[in-house]
Amino acid sequence: MNLLSLVPDAGSAERVDALLSRPGLRIARIVSWGQASPAGFWYDQAESEWVLVIAGAARLRFEDEADARLLGPGDWLDIAPHRRHRVDWTDPAAPTIWLAVFYR
Repeated sequence: MNLLSLVPDAGSAERVDALLSRPGLRIARIVSWGQASPAGFWYDQAESEWVLVIAGAARLRFEDEADARLLGPGDWLDIAPHRRHRVDWTDPAAPTIWLAVFYR
């Protein structure tokens, strides 16, 4: 699979494709096209998450920070377990393609 191929159109829901899964490790491609976390929702994951924006743009907010972080191609973050975060915005005009590595 090519990470930049088979991108859904703007009318589709966010798409998550599992690329690899092993004990303690999961790698996924996520394609967002204007989707964001629901109001009041925070991710609170038991596993760590390393995330890379491959294409597009997004704003990611951490509960313990005053301002959201704007992410573009090449920007990555390592999110510690139980660090509450949410996606405030993804570009509605173009797909945002993420590579997410979940690990213990």
